Amino acid sequence: MSRPISVQLYSVRDALAADREGTLARLAAMGFGAVEAFDVHTDPEGLRRLADDLGLTVSSTHAGPLLAPDPGPALDAVARLGTDLAIVPGGIPHEEFTSLDGLKRTADRLNALAERAAPLGIRVGYHNHWWEIEPAVDGRHALEVLADLLAPDVFLEVDTYWAAVGGADVPALLGRLGDRVLALHVKDGPGIKGEPHVAVGTGAMSVPGILAASPDTWRIVEFDACAGDLFAELAASRAYVAGLEAA
Repeated sequence: MSRPISVQLYSVRDALAADREGTLARLAAMGFGAVEAFDVHTDPEGLRRLADDLGLTVSSTHAGPLLAPDPGPALDAVARLGTDLAIVPGGIPHEEFTSLDGLKRTADRLNALAERAAPLGIRVGYHNHWWEIEPAVDGRHALEVLADLLAPDVFLEVDTYWAAVGGADVPALLGRLGDRVLALHVKDGPGIKGEPHVAVGTGAMSVPGILAASPDTWRIVEFDACAGDLFAELAASRAYVAGLEAA
């Protein structure tokens, strides 16, 4: 795995709002080599400049505004941020993942976005939570059925923790999804909705097996919530993932 380990900046959203430059510098000093943005409209050029100055790659960005009636401004912001991976991080009604018709509508929506993004050199992806995993459609996780309906250039960013919470055998799921997956959210915790996350490698997730099942994808560490020292937990997570990658 030659890509640097990335971190989803939503993990440090409060620190970032208080001191963006200092927070990014702190992440770089931990050894993170890349960041994934979550607020594509707030000064994308400035974020890219800071990242470049610190030697950080912008691996990708979450871009919820892609679902607006006019996705043009969001696509322009992604282009200014300078990444080619724009990810829809939710925002589609949960009930759309409970039926084949709903999945077809979802795929049509994502495929249309991908067509709009392609001339800018941007690929569109989708990020799961548990509600795309829990429903069974035709005997499979809804996310798997969706993957079969997506155009070839639409990718998935699999949140491995929420996939497990939703009931998936995550390594097996990743094996079935194969090259459709370009990025993983790597996180750990007790596997219970609403509970805070813990440093990767110290919770219930089988992280070595998960990474082995998807060897060529971006590894993006994320904390939705943390009960301990967030920056210490981030540093421990990066070190653990780096150790697995080096083994």
